Amino acid sequence: MRREQFARMKGKLGIKPHAIQLMKKLQLKDYETHSYCNPHSHNPSSRLTHDTVERVRYRILQHFNTCPEEYTVVFTSGSTAALKLVAESFPWRPADPTEPGSLFCYLTDNHTSVVGIRGVASQLGVPAIPVQLEEVEQTAQATSETNGAAREGNQTPHLFCYPAQSNFSGRKYPLCYVKGIQCGKLYPSTKTTGRWCVLLDAACLASCSLLDLQAHPADFVPISFYKIFGFPTGLGALLIRNDTAGILRKVYFGGGTASAYLAGQDYFVPKASVASSVMYGFFHSICISNLFDKLKGPAWGMNNIKLHTFGLARYTYILLSSLLHGNGLPVVQIYSDTTYDDPDAQGPIINFNVLDAKGEIIGYSQVDKLASLFNIQVRTGCFCNTGACQRHLGISDQAVKDNLQAGHECGDNVDLVNYQPTGSVRISFGYMSTFQDCQTFLKFVVDSFIQGPVRVDEERLASLRAGPPVGETAHRPPAPCCNGLPEAKMDTEGSGGVGKTPSDCVREERVPTAAAKALKSEDVSATLTNIFLYPIKSCAAVEVREWPLGQSGLLYDRSWMVVNVNGVCLSQKQEPRLCLIRPHVSLQRSELSVSAEGMDTISIPLEGGPGEQQTQQVCQSKVCGDRVQTLDCGEEVSAWLSEFLGKQCRLIRQRSQSRRDMRKGRLQAGLLSPAGEQRASLSLVNEAPYLMINRASLQLVQDHIANRLEVDSGVCQQFSTEQLIDRFRANLVVSGAQPFEEDDWTRLMIGHTPFQVVGRCGRCQMIGIDQETGARSREPLQSLSACRDGKVCMNTTALAPFSPGYLPARYGSSHMALPSGFI
Repeated sequence: MRREQFARMKGKLGIKPHAIQLMKKLQLKDYETHSYCNPHSHNPSSRLTHDTVERVRYRILQHFNTCPEEYTVVFTSGSTAALKLVAESFPWRPADPTEPGSLFCYLTDNHTSVVGIRGVASQLGVPAIPVQLEEVEQTAQATSETNGAAREGNQTPHLFCYPAQSNFSGRKYPLCYVKGIQCGKLYPSTKTTGRWCVLLDAACLASCSLLDLQAHPADFVPISFYKIFGFPTGLGALLIRNDTAGILRKVYFGGGTASAYLAGQDYFVPKASVASSVMYGFFHSICISNLFDKLKGPAWGMNNIKLHTFGLARYTYILLSSLLHGNGLPVVQIYSDTTYDDPDAQGPIINFNVLDAKGEIIGYSQVDKLASLFNIQVRTGCFCNTGACQRHLGISDQAVKDNLQAGHECGDNVDLVNYQPTGSVRISFGYMSTFQDCQTFLKFVVDSFIQGPVRVDEERLASLRAGPPVGETAHRPPAPCCNGLPEAKMDTEGSGGVGKTPSDCVREERVPTAAAKALKSEDVSATLTNIFLYPIKSCAAVEVREWPLGQSGLLYDRSWMVVNVNGVCLSQKQEPRLCLIRPHVSLQRSELSVSAEGMDTISIPLEGGPGEQQTQQVCQSKVCGDRVQTLDCGEEVSAWLSEFLGKQCRLIRQRSQSRRDMRKGRLQAGLLSPAGEQRASLSLVNEAPYLMINRASLQLVQDHIANRLEVDSGVCQQFSTEQLIDRFRANLVVSGAQPFEEDDWTRLMIGHTPFQVVGRCGRCQMIGIDQETGARSREPLQSLSACRDGKVCMNTTALAPFSPGYLPARYGSSHMALPSGFI
């Protein structure tokens, strides 16, 4: 079935949460055989739609072991929309002089969308109280007669939210909390009387485990069909307990929710049906029924899925947590509250950070980039669960605020701030995952991150395989050593031993910090050796000996880009064959020619012509993080590109009137033209008009690769300096005296042209693509990280003034002087 219905997964390992559960072909069956339309009419198609949706509702409730007499299904655009519906409809009651008001309480290990309910509650004067797990567990007590009597007289509504399964670590929280909170036996309901409602976030749990609502009758249960079936994001539901539905107060009303209303008066009567009175319209939920039937089949069943996915997670956890570097230090730090010995306590999720041979964390961004080179898709960051991330990674509240000031935002690739992690890596397994997937991932970790001979902590491996003694299921982490990481079992046999690894030796060749700072007291000279421009973004380079400067960098550099049918930019990360397309700019003929092996050369005018049509399409890729007005370059070149790449695509050019400013984070004082008229503008580059690279720095990376080749023969390929230059795709190549001395440059002069340096460029997996063949490799990204102490920054981004001129490269005769006082 994976081969037939998940063909798009061929060659890809998706251990990003639930991304592997791609939409099956059978999900579209109903749409091919029936005609559906708006269910709010009485024609045959409308009645068919209405009856089918009611059948789907019944099938959903059946899956959760309940019925329409107990629960109502309200379709939403996802689990977040379901949570928002609860937030806006819950009858929050602010405190007044006569009685206390409502409380909104939530476990700190909750998805952002749950914590976000406090935004609505706080506006209404309702306190939001974060709750630690220990507070719930330690305050369990029997309901006293006094407390029970108080409850009967006090019906102030309160809401407590917790996840059935943590989306951060996969920990499964006790479902008995539902009744415990509702009955006032667990904190926080033991402290405040009233009507306690429980919102059980089942979005993560329901993907691989069964939830029995007869046994655990939560008042509100948001679910996501995307996470269960792999249906495209945008389909979820809120299961509302009928006994609780009557207290909801929905303010907004839309189509299909009214029994009657007046447009000219404030008169509205909602429909009696809960589903009709609070629904947000008709969603594409019809195919859900047969998908639930599939899960119930003899070969499937949610219990089988739970055991299958847990088995994969346990297998991976045992081996991953036992891996050691050659010096005996662990390869990963796993963030978990269990030892993966009980499928009722742990879901199929593993959250971790990779450690180098010194015990230091390798940033999640680097892990993600290396994984992408091998078609392994992981999830990184805090996973919209800051509370769990803080607890497991030891990030204080002040550190979160400081990280924001340092430039880190949720969802970005700033993985380390002051050498401390801002997030982690997460893998998770679904019903289509296999043991081969586990082995592929483990091999990736071994090949990409282990330094020295691979070792295994045999004592830990044996202990985990055996499992804990009966009754001892709680996770007891190993005693921490001096660096705060678990102390690993040291294997002293073999040739690895404890000592310097090849990467340690290479790191020591770097210019000492003190020496680098000493350079600031005098002028430094280096030689400009090469100039490259890239007319079409992500396509091959054009090397020139001299070239005019434009207002956005080298003239015509990255002025064109290839987009797909949706107008989204294509880069080598998605289409490695783009590097085989060779553009050439002729200033004399004022044309751009494009060629590739096996294709006729095609030409288009540099400045547009009568065949072009303005499209003003918006690019939402990394290339253009903002809106860019573009011109379409015509059907002829579009057909040429589509034929070569094997998919429909087009060539577009940035419109001359369109202006893209540098992002604020990159701007510094003085980044203006000599007359101070305007700020630096960008073409279709990522961050700055120019990228510069130092040959001395490349040599250090090259030496590191050679050292790895010595230790791990056959694993790494060797690169020439020119091949590395091709992969880093810089505009300016210089020959400096010391590796990475350019890190400390702030201004430089090439000939008579001054440049302002604005920072380093974080490199992605594109440098792992051979620019001659399009083949992928893990080098030089891996060695670059080792040279840079876990970071993947290489090129210096430089900004030139707006005065026109030519940039010469005469191979040894043109020098750039770094003025004293600016370095």
